Amino acid sequence: MSQRRITAGAILWLAVYCVALAWSAWRPHDWPTWFLEVAPALAGLAALAATRRRFPLTTLVYALILLHCIVLMVGGHYTYAKVPLFDDLKEAFHLQRNNYDKLGHFVQGFVPAMIAREILIRLRVINGARWRNFLIVCFCLALSAFYELIEWWVAVFSGEGATAFLGTQGYVWDTQSDMFLALIGAVAALLTLSRWHDRQLERL
Repeated sequence: MSQRRITAGAILWLAVYCVALAWSAWRPHDWPTWFLEVAPALAGLAALAATRRRFPLTTLVYALILLHCIVLMVGGHYTYAKVPLFDDLKEAFHLQRNNYDKLGHFVQGFVPAMIAREILIRLRVINGARWRNFLIVCFCLALSAFYELIEWWVAVFSGEGATAFLGTQGYVWDTQSDMFLALIGAVAALLTLSRWHDRQLERL
């Protein structure tokens, strides 16, 4: 891959990111919730910028990270319980809640699984696909559980102000179902993208 193509790809990635971020920040539902939801995307951009030269990632993983950032930005703009498309789905399928947060938690397993896979393979942390996949799934579950802890801490310190951030919508099993969706996302990513990822790793 030429340096020109790498630069063009990086510019396109950053352009899409900035447009999505600007849209997300334009009159969001409320600013505290927006910041809490978008903070991981901002931290991700900083991490990618810091590692771009010494540890560039595959095109697939960069694209997945961008997708995850956009999911976070959409959730931040509307709050996860009020994304219009999922309100329409709620009405169309007679659902009891807006399920955009479930998409978010699925992606929370799907994308980190591929990031972890790339790091483990390229740094040769562990040999053998079975143990590697097992540890990737464990990592994604741990990440999901830690995020649930963050939500709990925010709720404790901010009281009623955390309602939009938590997005439980009165569902008693919200925390457990969030982690289950992250588990499904991690397994789905490994099953569907591993061969494609391997080909990109070979070219990289």
